[in-house]
Amino acid sequence: MPRGVEVEAVPAHDLAAPLALLEEALREGDPLPPDAVARVRAEVEEGRLELLAARSPLSGGTVAGVAALALRTSLSTGERFASIEELHVASLERGRGVGSALLEGVEERCSERGISYVEVQAVEEAAGFYARSGYEPEPGLGVLSRSLAL
Repeated sequence: MPRGVEVEAVPAHDLAAPLALLEEALREGDPLPPDAVARVRAEVEEGRLELLAARSPLSGGTVAGVAALALRTSLSTGERFASIEELHVASLERGRGVGSALLEGVEERCSERGISYVEVQAVEEAAGFYARSGYEPEPGLGVLSRSLAL
């Protein structure tokens, strides 16, 4: 892990600071609705979602980066796998090893659980970061999505 950066799992009762960083990165600071926070808390308590928080000396102990890791069972193999749902680093912390420390923390957590396959859907700007860490495109797979009217 990069020097001075500490990564730890966030307990369900302590989600405020990691969620605030994600809200800033993903929602322009707009807070998640309370029912969404309750769902995230429940998923963390049930072990289906894990948030990892990174702190660095520069951050003064505040959350410098967050990774959200979803843990699932593959229907094709029957094995457990992990999906990095989000990985964000505070703008002042970028280029200081926080993202690498989070990715290393994700991989350590997966190894501890006997999970050998980790996937991530990355925006183009982040693809190089993951590639430098050994992540490769899945041949023949692409991401398709559709928003449904509710």
